[in-house]
Amino acid sequence: MLSFRSASTADVAEIVRLVESAYRGDASRTGWTTEADLLDGQRTDADAVAEMLRQPDSTVLLADEDDGQLVGCCRLERRPGGEAYFGMFSVQPVRQGGGVGRQLLAEAERMARDDWAATTMVMTVIAQRAELIAWYERRGYRRTGETEPFPYGNDRYGIPRRPDLVFAVLAKPLAG
Repeated sequence: MLSFRSASTADVAEIVRLVESAYRGDASRTGWTTEADLLDGQRTDADAVAEMLRQPDSTVLLADEDDGQLVGCCRLERRPGGEAYFGMFSVQPVRQGGGVGRQLLAEAERMARDDWAATTMVMTVIAQRAELIAWYERRGYRRTGETEPFPYGNDRYGIPRRPDLVFAVLAKPLAG
């Protein structure tokens, strides 16, 4: 059983550890969401997570096991026009493929729809992550045809290992 809660500043260090383990370095290769072949460096840091928690229209949703262990997280940001942004989606590498991500995504969609009256969830995914985009498509997300540039030159988001990274924009209507 998973329980869900909004993060507090006391959770920042644990969130950073989780996100880094899911996306960077050798530990991330245990799961299937690794970006280690695309990016070196960090995925996030304590300052960035703390800033997310300070923003009034933003929350970091946590998934805890019954024993209180953090196994997943994501960021939600309320945007104008009934839109919610979904990002920083992370699941412990050893727990990937077991339904944690599916449950966390469903809770994030429920929260955006029911608590914020959002009608659409949007996200950006590195376009070269075909298997991850396919996972989202199986959950009702579709490519919008829009892309966003990767922030080359800003090591805060990682150090690219290739010159062609770009974000694909995905969206899903949130039915009432």
